Amino acid sequence: MRHTEAGDPDCAISQALSVVGDTWTLLLLRDVAGGTHHFDALQNGLGISRKVLAERLKGLVADEVLEKRLYHPHPPRYEYHLTERGRGLLPVLVALQDWGGRHLLGDGTLTATSAADSAETRRVLGLVGRRLPALDLVAVDGTAVDPVSAEHAWTVLYCYPGAFAPGGPGGNGNPPGWGDIPGAAGCTLESCTYRDRMGEFAARSAAVYGVSTQRPDQLAAFAEHARLPFPLLSDAALGLAATLRLPTFRAAGVDRLKRLTLVLDASRTIRGVLYPIPDPAGSVEEALALLDGLSD
Repeated sequence: MRHTEAGDPDCAISQALSVVGDTWTLLLLRDVAGGTHHFDALQNGLGISRKVLAERLKGLVADEVLEKRLYHPHPPRYEYHLTERGRGLLPVLVALQDWGGRHLLGDGTLTATSAADSAETRRVLGLVGRRLPALDLVAVDGTAVDPVSAEHAWTVLYCYPGAFAPGGPGGNGNPPGWGDIPGAAGCTLESCTYRDRMGEFAARSAAVYGVSTQRPDQLAAFAEHARLPFPLLSDAALGLAATLRLPTFRAAGVDRLKRLTLVLDASRTIRGVLYPIPDPAGSVEEALALLDGLSD
């Protein structure tokens, strides 16, 4: 690991910036987190010179933010992956995206949704055709789960800000001011509508997962309270959010996913996206219609 004498040696912000305080470095980490691992693909995606890219990669490996993995022995070719230290930067990337989306691309309003013609909406709808890398989310029992499996023709991931069981972990019901955030309310109704129509998803060979950034114990309490027959998964570490650059907002001290739905096929390719979602319960019917359209 490199050590730096730049800035204040006792200031964690100063020391962190000595490692990642560079535009290219943060964009490079964004793309590696998103599943781009080869040198040429990173260079083409960023439009960066090969020399600058090589320098940034070398520095990030030295700082143990990235690790090299040999994938072609002769001549040697390497992939670049986040280390545990690198994954610790995912909340930083999510926070930068949230701040930029709210204060630079938006009007500064705290919101759990987006306008249909916004840059954020265009980015999310542009996920169609994107392949989701292998990714572990956390189940209510604390085990790691990759939600996409060849056992089902389709996987529906509905992402939501937060659903809370009365008297469950974290307090009584919704956080203070929850109903004042546009788009935040409706998570319980959405989940219960999926519950009531699970037979229709099963008939289409579609697995359903609810995903939020809540803790597993909060998810377990809500799943029991709402009698949900499908799994809820936690993205508290923001791995899914950072990988797909999903829109988030911060409320009650937690980075939360904005409400959206992804439909993936067995090859892990995103085939459909619902965003924004003005009607949480109605989005379930939209997801079924999307599946029918994809199956035609």
